[in-house]
Amino acid sequence: MTMIQFPKDFIWGSATSSYQIEGAYNEGGRGLSIWDTFARTEGKVLNGDTGDLACDSYHRYAEDAALLRGLGAKAYRFSVAWPRIFPQGDGELNIEGLEYYHRLVDELIANGIEPMCTLYHWDLPQALQDRGGWGNRETIDAFVNYAETMFKSFQGKIKTWITFNEPWCVSFLSNELGDHAPGNRDFQLALNVAHHLLVAHGETVKRFRELGVEGQIGIAPNTEWFEPFTRKPEDVEACNRRNAYFNNWFFDPVFKGEYPQIALDWYKAKGFAPPVLPGDMETIAQKVDFLGINYYTGGVGRYNPEGGLLEFEAVDTGMEKTDFNWNIYPHGFLTILNWVKDNYGTIPVYITENGAYYESEESGGEYHDPRRIEYIRRHLIQLYRAMESGVNVKGYFQWSLMDNFEWAFGYTKPFGLVHVDFKTFKRTPKDSYYWYKEIIAQGGFEI
Repeated sequence: MTMIQFPKDFIWGSATSSYQIEGAYNEGGRGLSIWDTFARTEGKVLNGDTGDLACDSYHRYAEDAALLRGLGAKAYRFSVAWPRIFPQGDGELNIEGLEYYHRLVDELIANGIEPMCTLYHWDLPQALQDRGGWGNRETIDAFVNYAETMFKSFQGKIKTWITFNEPWCVSFLSNELGDHAPGNRDFQLALNVAHHLLVAHGETVKRFRELGVEGQIGIAPNTEWFEPFTRKPEDVEACNRRNAYFNNWFFDPVFKGEYPQIALDWYKAKGFAPPVLPGDMETIAQKVDFLGINYYTGGVGRYNPEGGLLEFEAVDTGMEKTDFNWNIYPHGFLTILNWVKDNYGTIPVYITENGAYYESEESGGEYHDPRRIEYIRRHLIQLYRAMESGVNVKGYFQWSLMDNFEWAFGYTKPFGLVHVDFKTFKRTPKDSYYWYKEIIAQGGFEI
């Protein structure tokens, strides 16, 4: 047997996001977000589900903190709903919203749990979307003002901050592919949104430094890795394009102050370009304290001249899949982590999301999810291999603490360590919760 043993100071935690768990969409002075609008648009969310109630965590945050304490979690990654703080995106501050997050953070700290705060996990105030959303450069200033308000209010309480969660989803999934709010289908708009997000990130890091905020700040892109189906140059180049589109487009500007040339040249040949203004790339490349990595899946791909803008297609090579039909590709996790080290150095890394959707089996009031346990186990093995190879990983946050509103799939895709009855909001830990608890307690496991 081989013992996988993580460092004693390794940060074990779990993660959620505001719109997915809070509910109380019209309470406490909260304004509407683009997800309130999107979910109410016919055909956008499965079964017409909305986040109006979600997991009711707005009222049950103490229960959630107790679950985290019971898990043995050292930290909790949550996000703030921007429209709770500024209902119109800017202008009048909503004190009730700040007070809610102070209650949440105080409860976490009282339970010995370090808060990690994500400033933006997709719930843009609808009032800003009405003015062009992230396609409008003025939204950058509104975001920096919101971030500064949070920094000042939580100085000394929250010491780890993330500017943006999964900017690829905010830009391309939401504005090129149209699968998420606001549901646009315009590649140039998606490029504009991606660039404005990155500038907002850089300006926010600058403001964080200017204010002398205690703690650390970073960004959490989502990652996928595609390896070529063959060694033919066209397959290799197609996968390089896909990886640049998904990964490098958000990493290179932050760490190198430039967009990946392979993608820039490809887009230019198609008539597209990011709206870069003088000084933007220097702003984006502000030094961050850590990098968040969200990883779920990846696969094998090849060149296909009919494969959309990238002329790429994924190939089903028979990989095992989750109930979400996502490839289970732990080796891709190792590849991504080594790629980060090789390209961007030994920056501290937190795995800010990793997890899987699986239906659990209920028996006698207990919820059994052995496949989720196996998914986590296999990815932790690859994480350990990366760390042994010199990748500077500081912590791992399991997605998600509890079943929640899974965006366009509504309440049909449970990712949680904890089962939620969405009629009564009763929380019941699954087998994976107790397994993960043991991992945290022991700091590792045998393979």
